[in-house]
Amino acid sequence: MGGVGEDLAMDKSQVIITTLIVYKIVLIAIGFIAERRNKDASDFFLGGRGLGPVVAAISASASSSSAWTLLGATGFAYSKGLAALWLFPACVGGFVINWYLLAPAIRKFSGAQDAVTVTDVLAGRPGREGYTLVRRIAAFIVLVFFSFYVAAQFKAAGTAFEGVFDTSFTASVIIGGSIVVFYTLMGGFWAVSITDTLQGLLMAITAIVLPWIAFYKLGYSGLTEGLQAVGETGFLDLSSGFEGPAAFGFVLGLLGIGLGYPGQPHVVNRFLALKKGEQHLAQARCIAVAWSAVVYVGVILLGLCGRVLYPSLGNGETIFFVAADGLMHPILAGLMVAAVLSAIMSTADSQLLVAASAVTHDLECGGNNNRTRLFRSRLTIVVISMVAMLIAMQRDSTIFDKVLFAWSAMGAAFGPLLLVSVLKGPVKGRRTALAMLTGFGLVVLNELLKTTDFYSGNTAGWAGFGERIIPFFTALAVVLAPGGQETSDSRWSSG
Repeated sequence: MGGVGEDLAMDKSQVIITTLIVYKIVLIAIGFIAERRNKDASDFFLGGRGLGPVVAAISASASSSSAWTLLGATGFAYSKGLAALWLFPACVGGFVINWYLLAPAIRKFSGAQDAVTVTDVLAGRPGREGYTLVRRIAAFIVLVFFSFYVAAQFKAAGTAFEGVFDTSFTASVIIGGSIVVFYTLMGGFWAVSITDTLQGLLMAITAIVLPWIAFYKLGYSGLTEGLQAVGETGFLDLSSGFEGPAAFGFVLGLLGIGLGYPGQPHVVNRFLALKKGEQHLAQARCIAVAWSAVVYVGVILLGLCGRVLYPSLGNGETIFFVAADGLMHPILAGLMVAAVLSAIMSTADSQLLVAASAVTHDLECGGNNNRTRLFRSRLTIVVISMVAMLIAMQRDSTIFDKVLFAWSAMGAAFGPLLLVSVLKGPVKGRRTALAMLTGFGLVVLNELLKTTDFYSGNTAGWAGFGERIIPFFTALAVVLAPGGQETSDSRWSSG
């Protein structure tokens, strides 16, 4: 029996390694092919505004979800129980806000003005009041918080490699990150969009297959009885054990995750790149919302089933790998783990590309010719990746918390401004700068308060409210306060 077990383990490792190699060869090939389409910086950052609805919808969905969904949200459900159900309306609601409110307006707005990045939309034409200030603040926010965001993806890859291949965490982070950097450098936006589409399809398949295998093994009665037997305070409570006003704050804090979607530059740029035509938008929004519903039902279900099947995990964010290993034949488990490892590693590409655009395009440090701009864009990707790897090697927080911090900061800094600008009208330059500083500053302040006794005991339920609700609506109030709106669409004039 021992020999058979060793053979199966060896087969599993061989399958994982083989699948990873094949997958990475495909990614690198995509990078080389996509490089031919990069004639200028606009192609590198937006793919010539030629994304079809399937690629736009699934790549945007995957880049907004990534390791946070597969590992973080699943781990949250494993640890917090029924309170994780709030993630479904929060995240699917965020998709609806993006695709039904923001996408139609920003496509018309940016296409007419030839905006390449979110900062272009917010800053307007050169010479506009506050133009340089807005671009500098926006670039600073993107660079700082994408370093944390990318670090979370590299950390997920490191955790996965460490568990599957028994390699050191540091080596795993470096290997996974280096592969992502390589094909992002080669192919730019086209490579990122196509690989993110593959990633999104893999995530959807995974969110269907593995959770339902776990549910089938338990059955409805087995799941409900198992959850009742957990015995942890608040595990079966939708407010995670918080009471009164703190319970209200906790629930609103989770629902506030949806408010972050309109402010994510790496997601919004898919709207800028989508082909013209209402039929393309209609198809893309249906695909994206359906994808989100399938994936978030799956990851929450897996987390809950995993808690019953494997109740003693020290780190709930490993439940996906534990469940795949325990519920499937070693060969099939190897294929699934390999596919998801590849998906996790191919998530940081969108953030890296936006970070590069922040330096070379938004800060206008790209030089005077296309070759120089592309070179400096790629150099920026390398530098940001190195910083992110160093952050990822510090195991000071969960993937769930690290992503939410960066997500909330960018959501509060950019989301209110983008929604108001494209739906209601231009916001003055200095008011734009103030709103960005207010949104991200309040998120940072809330993060600092977490390290003190400010949030303790029952008041801890307000931490999410303070991170996601207060910054967003305070920034929105700054934008909408009297005197902030321009009376005409002068943002695109040079006077």
